[in-house]
Amino acid sequence: MSSAYTAALQETLPEFVVLFGEQRNMASFFLSFSLLFIGLHSADGFMNSAVGRCVFNSSELKDIEFIDSYYYNKIEFTRFSSAVGKFVGFTEYGVKNAAIWNKDASFVAAERAQKETYCLHNIQNWYSNILTRSAPPYVVLSSMTPPGGKHSSMLVCSVFNFYPQRINVSWIRDGLKETAGVTSTDELADGDWYYQVHSHLEYTPRSGEKISCVVEHFSLSKPLVTDWDPSMPESERNKIAIGASGLILGLTLSVAGFIYYKRKGRGGRILVPNN
Repeated sequence: MSSAYTAALQETLPEFVVLFGEQRNMASFFLSFSLLFIGLHSADGFMNSAVGRCVFNSSELKDIEFIDSYYYNKIEFTRFSSAVGKFVGFTEYGVKNAAIWNKDASFVAAERAQKETYCLHNIQNWYSNILTRSAPPYVVLSSMTPPGGKHSSMLVCSVFNFYPQRINVSWIRDGLKETAGVTSTDELADGDWYYQVHSHLEYTPRSGEKISCVVEHFSLSKPLVTDWDPSMPESERNKIAIGASGLILGLTLSVAGFIYYKRKGRGGRILVPNN
């Protein structure tokens, strides 16, 4: 940070603390880095603050804007924007302040340089280390009894462990997109960078129909389509799965017991020679 930049801040903020942070909005892929300065007036407790941020939608310099905003009691009074190239005031004091700062050629030059020296460097790091990373989702399709309404059945398409946040979940019924009876949750953060979302389709079953859940995500080269198999209710499939598991376990234990019995029988024989 240039000395002119710091000096100008000190003129406005006699006492300040420097905090660094990043802000991210994956829903729109519209991101910003923030540089925050906070100052408290010791006499009456009024607060001055300054926030420098980089707004961008790609890692190219032409798509980056550096904005430096100055606040008093949460009201912005002066702003520098690299898109404008100078300070602009929003209050009576802010207009006077902007006029004074715009006369300082070295300070204005230092502000303009932040777009490349601060923003471009950090944005390229984010794109190379975080923004291009992704995790593909996996889908669980299940049925449940709807809580009420005119339909007799409900399907739930649960999508887990995907990143980034933006995702599109839709339903296809007999080759046509289904919109009636569809409700979805927001993308829910798991707290470990991954997300999940759940889409519900309330419907009345028809004989021979085909229903699919379609998931579109940045990590997928093509839509992920999961077909629903209505041949047997989920509760019945679970019963069969549990029964089959029990049968396999029983057969395994029986074979193991038989082998143990045979080996024990051989080891307990006493051979007596014939005269």
